[in-house]
Amino acid sequence: MAFKIFTWWSGPTLGTWLDTVLHGREVGRDGDGNVYYAGKKGTRRWVIYARSNDSSNVPPEWHLWLHHSRADPPSEVPLPVKAWERPWRPNPTGTAAAELPRGALAAGGKRAAAAADYRPWSPGD
Repeated sequence: MAFKIFTWWSGPTLGTWLDTVLHGREVGRDGDGNVYYAGKKGTRRWVIYARSNDSSNVPPEWHLWLHHSRADPPSEVPLPVKAWERPWRPNPTGTAAAELPRGALAAGGKRAAAAADYRPWSPGD
């Protein structure tokens, strides 16, 4: 496990790594390679990210477990998948994969005219 001493934003720090080795037990992994741990006493739960430290990289079922909304981790008791659910993906905001609505400046900045649009006053009106 690679770690950094001071840079918490680019991976686990030395303190996180030591805490994981001394006090944690691996509970499971998700499809993106994130590794989930629980404290040996069972009260603490944490994740070591496979990529950048971004909480949107945690799938919903693991988010529930991390925040104690579920007692059992998804690796032991998976959540049932509903027919209407879309596959989960991390938040793409700020990336090239971001979803842009029509009219967004990054999407060309054109939008359809609306009845409430500003019209400047002119003396002939």
